[in-house]
Amino acid sequence: MSEPTADADLGRIYHRFAAAAEERTLCDILHATARANGDALAIDDGSVELTYAELATAVVAKAAELAAVGIRRGDRVGIRIPSGTVELYVAILGVLEAGAAYVPVDADDPDERARMVFDEADVAAILVGEGEIVHRRPAVQAAGRRVVRRPAPQDDAWVIFTSGSTGTPKGVAVSHRSAAAFVDAESRLFLTGRPIGPGDRVLAGLSVAFDASCEEMWLAWAHGACLVPAPRALVRTGMDLGPWLTVQGITAISTVPTLAGLWRAEDLTGVRLLVFGGEACPPELAARLTVPGREVWNTYGPTETTVVACAARLTGAGPVRIGVPLDGWDLSVVDGAGRVVEAGEIGELVIGGVGLARYLDPVRDAERFAPLPALGWQRAYRTGDLVRYDAAGLVFIGRADDQVKLGGRRIELGEVDAALLALPGIAGAAAAVRTTTAGHQVLVGYLAPAPDVELDLPALRALLALRLPAPLIPLLAPVGSIPTRGSGKVDRDALPWPLERLEPESATPATLVGAAGWLAELWTRTLGVAVLDADADFFADGGGSLSAAQLVSALRERYPNVTVADVYENPRLGALAQRLEELEPTPAGETRSVAPTPRRAQVIQSLAALPLHGVIGLRWLTWLAVIDNVVAATGTAPWASPVSWWWVLAGWLVLITPLGRMGMTVVVARSLLRGVKPGRYPRGGSMHLRLWFTEAFAAAAGADNLAGAPWVSTYARALGAKIGRHVDLHSLPPVTGLLTLGKGCSIEPEVDLTGHWLDGDVLHIGKVRVDARATVGSRSVLAPGIRVGQGAEIPAGSAVLVSVPPGELWTGSPAVFAGPARRDWPHRRAPRAPGWVAVYGLTAAVLGALPLLAGACGLAVVGLGVRGSTTLGAATRGAMLWVPVGAVAMFVVLAVLTLAAVRLLGLGLSEGHHPVRSRVGWQVWATERLMDDARTWLFPLYSSLVTPAWLRALGATVGRDVEASTVLLLPRMTTIGDGAFLADDTLIGSYELGRGWLRIDRAKIGKRAFLGNSGMTAAGRAVPKRGLVAVLSATPEHAKSGTSWLGSPPVRLRRAPTASDERLTFTPPARLRVARGVVEVLRVVPVMCTVGIGVGLLAALQAVLDAWGGLAAGLLAGPLALVAATVACAFATVAKWVLVGRLRVGEHLLWSSFVWRNELADTFVETVAVPWFARSALGTPALNVWLRSLGARIGRGVWCETIWLPEADLVALGDGASVNRGCVLQTHLFHD
Repeated sequence: MSEPTADADLGRIYHRFAAAAEERTLCDILHATARANGDALAIDDGSVELTYAELATAVVAKAAELAAVGIRRGDRVGIRIPSGTVELYVAILGVLEAGAAYVPVDADDPDERARMVFDEADVAAILVGEGEIVHRRPAVQAAGRRVVRRPAPQDDAWVIFTSGSTGTPKGVAVSHRSAAAFVDAESRLFLTGRPIGPGDRVLAGLSVAFDASCEEMWLAWAHGACLVPAPRALVRTGMDLGPWLTVQGITAISTVPTLAGLWRAEDLTGVRLLVFGGEACPPELAARLTVPGREVWNTYGPTETTVVACAARLTGAGPVRIGVPLDGWDLSVVDGAGRVVEAGEIGELVIGGVGLARYLDPVRDAERFAPLPALGWQRAYRTGDLVRYDAAGLVFIGRADDQVKLGGRRIELGEVDAALLALPGIAGAAAAVRTTTAGHQVLVGYLAPAPDVELDLPALRALLALRLPAPLIPLLAPVGSIPTRGSGKVDRDALPWPLERLEPESATPATLVGAAGWLAELWTRTLGVAVLDADADFFADGGGSLSAAQLVSALRERYPNVTVADVYENPRLGALAQRLEELEPTPAGETRSVAPTPRRAQVIQSLAALPLHGVIGLRWLTWLAVIDNVVAATGTAPWASPVSWWWVLAGWLVLITPLGRMGMTVVVARSLLRGVKPGRYPRGGSMHLRLWFTEAFAAAAGADNLAGAPWVSTYARALGAKIGRHVDLHSLPPVTGLLTLGKGCSIEPEVDLTGHWLDGDVLHIGKVRVDARATVGSRSVLAPGIRVGQGAEIPAGSAVLVSVPPGELWTGSPAVFAGPARRDWPHRRAPRAPGWVAVYGLTAAVLGALPLLAGACGLAVVGLGVRGSTTLGAATRGAMLWVPVGAVAMFVVLAVLTLAAVRLLGLGLSEGHHPVRSRVGWQVWATERLMDDARTWLFPLYSSLVTPAWLRALGATVGRDVEASTVLLLPRMTTIGDGAFLADDTLIGSYELGRGWLRIDRAKIGKRAFLGNSGMTAAGRAVPKRGLVAVLSATPEHAKSGTSWLGSPPVRLRRAPTASDERLTFTPPARLRVARGVVEVLRVVPVMCTVGIGVGLLAALQAVLDAWGGLAAGLLAGPLALVAATVACAFATVAKWVLVGRLRVGEHLLWSSFVWRNELADTFVETVAVPWFARSALGTPALNVWLRSLGARIGRGVWCETIWLPEADLVALGDGASVNRGCVLQTHLFHD
C-alpha cells in the first residue's frame, strides 16, 4: 500500500491505493503455506502441537468427514467448540475445506442465543465438543459418502453475527474472495522489511465469534507462523495475560487497546507486531507502546467490510489516525447528501470495494449496502462513524448517530428531537435521516402520540415552522412508540423505513391551491421534502437532473407539453406552477381506451415474413449463382450448378444495384399505397398494414440506405413526391409520396419526412411540405400535416409539430419561434454543374461496392476450405472451418478500404461555404456517408479501446483517454480533448445545407467534456472543457468551462460534479485496460457468427439448387432466409444471457466488466440479429417474441417499431402499447 503525502490528491487517496490481490480462497492460502512450511508449527494450544503438514492432513480428514454426512459446497456449518483448542481450529478449517461456511458461536454463550444464530443461518450441521457433528437436517444424516468440493472465491467463508440495533443479532456473510483479499492486503502491509514467518508466534486471544479472530488466525497461517491460543480465563482477567505472552514467546498480537493497556512494557518485549482495532486507540497508549523494533498499527473496519478496511502505522507522535484503505478497499468521506467532503472537513465514512460483505437478511442488506450515486458505487456500507478527511490518513471522530448534514447544513438531530417533543400531544419523538429509493436524503420526524390524541399533522408542521429553519422541518410520520436501545437511548436505526405513506394530501399548506398544490404533492413525492410555501426551490431542496426528469414525467399526466427546461427555468414552486397554468392541460375525460393490435393483423404480418425474407434470400441466391458460375468454370467443384449469366445479370440489376432496389420498392409502393390520403386510420387496419409492408419491403430490398445519393430525388418523384428544381435532398422520402419540396430547399441528413406516426391505436398520415429555399437541419422531425414556409430555417435536432411561417427560425423539441431566419449563406447563386451529378452517382456506386468487395475477399478466404471438395457436404464443412479467418479478412479489408477512402477524401478540405456540387461538397458528402456506413459494417470498432485510435487514423485530432461510442463526425474538422466522452450516436460537425451551398467548420470537444447519447455539436461549436451536453441535446454557441446543458435549444443545467475513482473512469490502471481489451477482442466472434450464417445459407441454397433446380431454389430462398434470421436471433439471445444474465437497476463504472460484457452482448445484437432479422421485422409479432427472449416484458397486441431496448430486462410494454420507429427506450445513461 502506497504512503500518502500531505499534498496528495484527496480525491484519489480515499478511494483506492492499489487493486486487491488476485482471487483465491482461504483454503488456497492454507495449502500454499503448508507446501512451503510443512515442518513449521501451525498451532500450539499448550497441550497439542500441529505442524502445517499435520494440520493440512487433519483439515482434509475433517472435510471428508463432513462430506460423508452430506455437507456440501455452499452449506453453512455451526461451530460451538470451546475456545483455545486445536479441535476448534481444525473444525473451522475443515468446514472451509468442505466448501461450506462456518458460523461460530462462543461455547460459553447461552443456548438460546446459539439456537437463534444457527436457526437464522440455517446451518446444515453443528460441530461441538471436540469436533463431533450434530445433524440439523434429516437428509444430511442419510447422505452417505460424498466427494469433497472445495470452495470457489465467490463462496462464503464465514457468517458472523453482530449485535443488532433491535436486539436481534445480524448475520454477516463474508466470501472467500473478501477474506483472502483481506489476508493478502495485510501481508503487503505489516513488517514488510522482515515479514512474519516460521518462528513467529501469533496470539489467538479472541473468541472466534468475533471477526477480529480471523485476523489472528490468518496472520499466522498466511505466513507459516504458529498460532498460540490463550486460555479464556487469562483473556478475561486481562492483566494476567501479560506475563503469559512472555512465557509463550508471542511476537505478533492483534487486540483491542483496552486489553493492551493492562500489560506492562516488559510483557511485550518480544512483540514485534502490535495491531489495534475494535475501538479508539488513546494517543498516550500509542506513545507508550511504540518502541524501536516494533510496528504498531491502528486499524479500523466494521464486520460488514471484512475485519479491517483501513490502517495507519503509529509513530507515537501526532494524532492517532485510522489511516488509508487496504489494497482493494474503497473509502470515502461524505456529507449527508452523499457528496465527498473537502480536506479537513468531517463527514461519515463509507466503504466499498472488495471487502464488502452482505447481510443474510436481504431487506437489511439492501438498506445498509445501498448505492452511493455520487461516487458511482453500486454498493456502499455506511459506517455511521464520523471521521476527518485528512491527506495523511483519516482521523476517527465518533459516531454519527446524532449528527447529520442535510441540505448543506450540519445539524444535531437532538435539536430536531427537542422541537418535536415540544409539540402538543406528543409522548415521544425522534428525528432520523433516511434515503429514498431515488437516492435523496430525507429528514423524517417520528411522532408517538399521547394516549387518546389524534395528530393533526398540518397544524403540527405549522408549529414547527415557527421554531425551526425551513430546511429542518421534517416529514412527519406517526408511530406507535419510539424504539430504544438497552442503554435507554433512542434507537434511530429501528425507526420504520420506508414509510407506509407520506403525509396525507391535506398536509399541503393551505396557501398552495390548484396547480401549486398538486405540484407540491409531486414535489414531496419526488424529493421527499416537505413544501412550506411557493418559494420552495427545487434544486435547493436537493433536486438534480434525474429528479427533474422524474418530476416532469409526473407533471405530464396533466400537462403533456411541460419540459425539463421548464423546471430549470422556473426552479421555485410558485414560478413553476404559474408556468404550468400557462400550458394547456390535458382535458378531463380525454383518456381513451387503446385496443391491442388485432390478431388478424398479426397473422397477416407473420405470413408477410416469407415474401420479405424472399427478397433477402433471392439476393443471396444471386450471389450464389455468381459463385457457382465462377467455380464451375474451373472444373474443380462438381457440386456447383452453373446458371445462365443472363439470369445472373437480371438478378444483379433488380436485387443488388441501387436502381433495381429503388425500382422494386416503387412498384410495391405504387401498387399497395395507390390513393393513400391524409387522415386517421386504425392501427393494424388495411391502410396501416399496407404502409407497414411497403416500408418493411424497402428495408428488405435495401432501398432505405440511399440517403444523400444523387438519385434520391428521382426515387422520391417515382414514389409520387413533388420535388422542385435544385433541391438538395439528403434524407429518405416517404413511401407514401406525400411530400412536396419547393425549389432550392435543403434537407440535411437523417430528417424524418415519413409523415406518419402512431398515437396508441390510431395511425396519423399527413402531407409534409417544405417551401422554396427553406432549410431543415439534421435529425429533425417534421410531423404529418406541417408546412415549412419559404426561406424558413429549422436547425438540427428540432421537432416541428406545427407549420412554420415563411422567413422564420423555429428551433427546439418541440420547435418554437426563435426569430427571423439568420443563416448567412452567400448571396450569389451556387453553381450546379451537371457533371457533378455523374460524379456523385459513380461515387455512390463505389461506396456501396466497398462492403461487397470486402465480402468477396472474405468469401475468397472461406473458399480456401472448399478446394478439392467433391461433395457439397465436404465443401460446407471446409468452408465453415475457414469462416473465422474469412470473417477477420472481410472485416480488415473493409476497415482498410474505409480508412484509405476517408483519408483521401479529407485532402484539401477547408472551412467555409462551398457549392454542394463542387470538389469539397463531394468530398464532405462522401466522407459522411462512409463514416455513417462504418458504424454499421465496422460496429465492433466502436465503443471500444480502439475507437480513439480508429478516429485518429481517419484524420481526427483525438487526445488521450478518450471514450467514444458510435460517433458520426467529419474527421478533418474534429478535435477531441483528453478524457472526453462521446456517447452513443453523437453527431459532431456535420455539414449544413442551404440554397445550393454546403457549410463546414471545425468542431471541438473539450478536455474531459461529455456529449450524451444522440447529442449534437454543430459545425463551428465546441463543448467546453469539463462541460456536459446531455442526451438528445445540442451544444450552445457559447459556453463557459464546466457548464452543463440540456435540450434543444440548450438550457443551462444546475449540476454538481460527481465524485468517483478516476482509476475506474478517466485513468484506469494497465490491468483494467488489458482486461477490457481481452473482452473487446471477442467482438470479432459476432462477425464470425454472421459470416457463418451467410455461409450456411449459401450451402442450404446450393443443396436445393443441386437437388431441385433454380425454380425450387427461388421459391425456397425466403423460408431458408427466415431460418437464417431465426438462428441469428438465437445467437444474440444466448449471448445476452451468457454474458450479462438478467439485468437489474444499478450503477456501473466505465472500467468494470459489466459494461464491457454488456457492450459485447450488444455487438451480437447489432452485428448478427439486426442485419439478418430485425430491420425487416419492425412492428411484427416476431419482433416482440425475440425481444421477450432478451428479457423484455411485452404485453398482448403491442406494436413495437424499434429494436433499441438496450437493457431489455428493464423495459415493460403494456397491452396494446405503440412504440414508434426510431425510438430508443433508454434504460442506461453514461454520465460524468
